[in-house]
Amino acid sequence: MNTRAWIVFLDESGVSLLPQVRRAYAPRGRTPHLRHRLNWKRASMAAALGYHATDPDRGPRLCFHLKPGSYDTAALIDVLEQVKVFYPGEPVILVWDGLSAHWSRAMRAWVAEQGWLTLERLPAYAPELNPVELLWSSLKKRELANPAGDHLADVADATEQGIHRINHHQHLPWSYLAHTGLTIHPPHPPNLRKDQ
Repeated sequence: MNTRAWIVFLDESGVSLLPQVRRAYAPRGRTPHLRHRLNWKRASMAAALGYHATDPDRGPRLCFHLKPGSYDTAALIDVLEQVKVFYPGEPVILVWDGLSAHWSRAMRAWVAEQGWLTLERLPAYAPELNPVELLWSSLKKRELANPAGDHLADVADATEQGIHRINHHQHLPWSYLAHTGLTIHPPHPPNLRKDQ
């Protein structure tokens, strides 16, 4: 493994104007009501959460992207171009799942021309190994819980607030990684005695 590389986990999720109903506090006897227009407009968001392979003081870093509709290979290449700018001149080992757009012929051809990028695939049916899943859960339980906006811009604003919250509290991305059971920084090998 390149010890100067960033280990970056990437994942996508969908969000819509249909509210994600969550439990809320209200005065006793006054049940809260959530009013919305049953608007089915959808957006997709992608997050790349990076940890440095050997230097914990350099991470974590969170790169975020939001777009109307869904991601295809071309849109994901745009996201990876943004990731490249986010880690200028540094090698990146990108870890993501087996989504067909992640491993399409066009994606593999584009990656083959990128000297800075190496792709690694998560095991099938193992979303619990991607710390970005915990980021989505955090956003959907807080900033994206019970929204009743009329426009995707309202969802974008709420999501941006959540990303700022997570970036402001550096312990959160580390906790997402810890929850997966994965470690980035291997323990130092024990000192060997000279007579061994």
